Amino acid sequence: MPAGILFVRVWGDVSDSDDSTRLEQKGVEYITALSPLVSALAEAQTSAMSGVNATPGTLTAAIAGVNAADQRLGAELGTSDRWNGLKQKIDLLSKETGSPAAVFGAHVEVTELALALYEAVRDNSDLLHDPDNDIAHLAEAVAIDLPTTVIQVSRMGDLSQLVDKATGRQREQLGAQFAAALVTVDNSVGSLTDNLQEAVDDTNSSTLSGNLVTGLDNFRRGIESFTRGANPGGVPNVATMATAQSQLQLSLANLSGITNREMSRLLEDRLDTLTYRTIEALVVASSMGLLAIAAIVVHLTGRRRSTAAPASARVPGETTRDMTVGTPGWEPDRHVPAHGEVSSSRRERSGALR
Repeated sequence: MPAGILFVRVWGDVSDSDDSTRLEQKGVEYITALSPLVSALAEAQTSAMSGVNATPGTLTAAIAGVNAADQRLGAELGTSDRWNGLKQKIDLLSKETGSPAAVFGAHVEVTELALALYEAVRDNSDLLHDPDNDIAHLAEAVAIDLPTTVIQVSRMGDLSQLVDKATGRQREQLGAQFAAALVTVDNSVGSLTDNLQEAVDDTNSSTLSGNLVTGLDNFRRGIESFTRGANPGGVPNVATMATAQSQLQLSLANLSGITNREMSRLLEDRLDTLTYRTIEALVVASSMGLLAIAAIVVHLTGRRRSTAAPASARVPGETTRDMTVGTPGWEPDRHVPAHGEVSSSRRERSGALR
């Protein structure tokens, strides 16, 4: 029974870990599909600010990818309603024909919904509460820091154009939005760097450090170029920012891909370990079952031998009979003289004869 109780507990722990890991895998798969969508929305926003209303091909492909992922995983991750609402808002973007500020506002609303979808996937898949620190930090980087950085960099690039063309009070308002976006980018970049560093410092992966270093270095160089073009406290250099923004979007997409692949690899390694533990538990349980059966068989065999022992001790050919039964006329209470013993009456008769 103690072995059985231990097996049940081990089996339950392994089963729960297996289920949670597979749910996290689905979260990573969904986030991997969301990454191209965020980049495509940034591209669509820049195109719309330039007066192009047609939906970019990258956005159409990204929508199809997320839609396919949601059909597979949305019910379990609880994202279908949120994705359908976001998709409807994306469809309305091409119909926005107002001022550049109105077009920009419509895209800001859509990208905020996209960030909320990221958050829903991260929370519902339990990625943020992963027991391993490396996966938890990578999840925060890929589901919070990276998409926020992509979106805020895009906003800064487009706001720089609006600030350059605006005058008076509108210029002040747009300038304040630009400054706020710059602060958000700085915070996101700092959080991203910290999370990736924490993941590298606390991992058993042999590939995580090397792959992230290259991607993070390219990302930092892009941020530095973009910040120089933003010219904090002065007038943004639109041309410099546009060039840096294109390079930065590529480095962000590359870094996102690296992070997603590393997370998938770590989760796959954990599933392999859990599979080994499952097999190990089954082997131990089978061994304990066989030992229990063997103990029962040995016990029953011993009982049969002890029961058969008196019969085997009898003399061959000897029949059992009741030794208390005498010849006919024998009385149980009458004393039967032993061999050589002469009764008193017989002695009396012998004396009389003599």
